[in-house]
Amino acid sequence: MALNEFKDKRVSVITNDGRQIVGTLRGFDQTINIVLENAHERLFSLDRGMVQNDLGLYLIRGDNISLIGELDTEKDESRDLLNIKAEAIKPVRWE
Repeated sequence: MALNEFKDKRVSVITNDGRQIVGTLRGFDQTINIVLENAHERLFSLDRGMVQNDLGLYLIRGDNISLIGELDTEKDESRDLLNIKAEAIKPVRWE
């Protein structure tokens, strides 16, 4: 399974409802339910910089995941994320 290469690494997850959650991938199952350690949600808006909401140990159901990718921690730490202003990600719409 492709997620094996992300185990114990920092990942960014985009959920179907438009949330971005970052954490260390600790485990997953056959339905892609995942467990993240030291997780936090990144909330973006056009009015203020990014706000980080700490979540701790966090479970995300596989049917709510749109995208999972490994986070380049070096690049991520070099960015001034708290001052980035951006629109929130829109939810996935199934029609």
